[in-house]
Amino acid sequence: MVLGREVENHVKGVCKPHEYEKFRLFIGDLEKVVNLLLSLSGRLARVENALSSLDLDLPLFSLPQIKLALLEKKRQLMAQLEDAKELQDHVSRRERLVFTSVSRCLPAEQLQDYQHFVRMKSALIIQQRQLEDKIKLGEEQLRCLRESLQPECLG
Repeated sequence: MVLGREVENHVKGVCKPHEYEKFRLFIGDLEKVVNLLLSLSGRLARVENALSSLDLDLPLFSLPQIKLALLEKKRQLMAQLEDAKELQDHVSRRERLVFTSVSRCLPAEQLQDYQHFVRMKSALIIQQRQLEDKIKLGEEQLRCLRESLQPECLG
């Protein structure tokens, strides 16, 4: 991302080394927390899908065990998601502190670029993850299609 490199170079060039380091750490933590939230949300959605589509044709003795395991996994993921939201709140507080710090060194135009970069960082990570998920889904569908066509091609 060109804007990100420009903002980082401006912060590095005009702010004190410890302010630049705070900025760098904040951006790294922002990326990690957004990715963690996306990962946990995706895993939770898959567990909920598995719960809602439990195969009632399974042997009766195994159904309760599978359901209990999925419910426990759901409980764990929900707790982890709550923890991740607390981390996100902490990163948001740090964002305000870093903004205050860099606003003392950056001129108005560069400060606007900084704010835009921080706002867009999360959105772009989310967009990237959605694209990666669509690619995975497409590859899986293609694999299934190829497998379903193989017997016909042989005969």
